[in-house]
Amino acid sequence: MNITAALSDGRKLNCPQLTVKERAQVRKHQRRAARAPKASGHKTAAYAKVAKLKAREADRRKDWCEKTSTMLARSYSLVRFEKLNIKNMTRSAKGTTEQPGKQVKQKAGLNPAILAQGWGLLKQRTEHKAPGRVEDVPAPYTSLRCSACGWIDKNSRKSQAEFVCSFCGFTCNADTNAAINVAAGQGGIPRPRRSAGAGGMTAATSRSSIREPQPT
Repeated sequence: MNITAALSDGRKLNCPQLTVKERAQVRKHQRRAARAPKASGHKTAAYAKVAKLKAREADRRKDWCEKTSTMLARSYSLVRFEKLNIKNMTRSAKGTTEQPGKQVKQKAGLNPAILAQGWGLLKQRTEHKAPGRVEDVPAPYTSLRCSACGWIDKNSRKSQAEFVCSFCGFTCNADTNAAINVAAGQGGIPRPRRSAGAGGMTAATSRSSIREPQPT
């Protein structure tokens, strides 16, 4: 994941996580714990070091969510979040013996990455600090709709970062384009496609949106 969230004004927000060095330390201690005899002091010590690093990451995430939610609540009269079902997104892919899951290893690695973004906590703290000024926008089509003309086409989403409208040619960062749609409340069931130039950037200065980038 390149960014944690995108604002409709073009800004990108990143939740601090473990550094490359710290992640290497986690893997090292996990390997040591796996090799150590069961119920041994070495195993306990290794797991304790892993837990300490994970707690450090959680503290950073909480601090970032507090500061970012305060900024949003103070800066905007209305904050719209793309509605994501994080519980379903992080559900185990193991499946059952009769119906085994697919890409289990990849999903197991993706789930912690999703939870590390702090999306749920950020929305929760923003709602607490801006009561009555936080809204949800259905996620479907927010990343496929052109924020300039309203055209919806999956081929317009060229990559995780690039959006080029197949109808009007509008070019934008893909997450920023989706955030503008969220700010305008354009999500869920597709609305009638408009002609090129009929739309435009609809996010007002008093409005913000949070678009949580979809993992790839």
